[in-house]
Amino acid sequence: MDKLKFYIDGAWVDPAVPSKLGIVNPATEETFAQISLGSRQDVDRAAKAARRAFATCSEASVEERLAYLRKIIEGFRARLPELARMMTLEMGAPITFATERQATVALFHFEEAARVLAHYQFEEPMGDEILRREPIGVCGLITPWNWPLNQVASKVAPALATGCTVVLKPSEIAPLSSMLFAEIVHDSGLPAGVFNLVNGDGPTVGEAIAAHPEIDMVSFTGSTTAGIRVAKLAADTVKRVAQELGGKSANIILADADLNAAVTQGVHACYTNGGQNCQSPTRMLIPRAQRDAAFEAARKAVDSIRLGDPLDPASTMGPMVSQAQFGKIQDLIQSGVDEGATLVAGGTGRPTNVNRGYYVRPDRVRRRHAKHADCPRGDLRAGAVDHQL
Repeated sequence: MDKLKFYIDGAWVDPAVPSKLGIVNPATEETFAQISLGSRQDVDRAAKAARRAFATCSEASVEERLAYLRKIIEGFRARLPELARMMTLEMGAPITFATERQATVALFHFEEAARVLAHYQFEEPMGDEILRREPIGVCGLITPWNWPLNQVASKVAPALATGCTVVLKPSEIAPLSSMLFAEIVHDSGLPAGVFNLVNGDGPTVGEAIAAHPEIDMVSFTGSTTAGIRVAKLAADTVKRVAQELGGKSANIILADADLNAAVTQGVHACYTNGGQNCQSPTRMLIPRAQRDAAFEAARKAVDSIRLGDPLDPASTMGPMVSQAQFGKIQDLIQSGVDEGATLVAGGTGRPTNVNRGYYVRPDRVRRRHAKHADCPRGDLRAGAVDHQL
């Protein structure tokens, strides 16, 4: 499956400089598709197309914008199973989760944008004045791999609804669902140049978007390090910048809480989407006296998770998205143990029931480190350490 073209100015076009990248199925470690990596020339072409389109797109009526959004929604609904399956193949989300959450929540963004747009007041009187809300302009959108279509939709839908034009760079790790989405946009009849897609890596295409003088706003979701670079590049052209960056999610369970329910829910939340969520509550803090009970609840919660082929509807957890992410998790597990954590479920190494794919071992392990045996804080740092991202 080769997807070597970019969507620019209403057409699928060849990259300025040929450069291919294989897309790996993390469940099988097989390269099942190829994309092209873009260059600054490709971003320049897309940005100029978006600038030309903005002149008329920004003046389109609410009814015209609604008509395009509704056509995108219609196409999205028709191809939702295909979109979900593509995300399973490209980043390993279990097919049930990919269908019910990954793809469906992405659709919700467009449905909500259309609902809000239908009644939104772009002008309102304020005394003797009129407050008028206008589209920002050309929006450069840079999205991550862990929610590949949801993050695209959450940025593209409001941009189109407000009359902006778009240059999108999806993650090069999981770009194929976004390319299917571009086909839906094309079929909707959206005018040429309003939506553009250029694949590529962050240092080349991402930085070109952040720095391009024809782009008025950049929206970035990713690491803090990359976010700092985006902000610096955007500053020279005084772009508006919206960022969702890295963080650490605390989960504080107080003494009067239902400990078993709270720990179970917390562990399951950590494992959602293979643990690859920005809001995973991975740092669970509990009362010291309830430490052992919390460990047991965490172990049972992990036992209920079914790890396996992500295309199997019964699987509730698939592989890590890549070899690099798999290695990161292995290192985190080991560092937790080395620092004195108690490993109550899972462990390093590939599961015994699979011989390929980036899976963390799910079998139970009971290990108590003397250094951690009398942990005064009751910090459940390794209660479900498999996916402590």
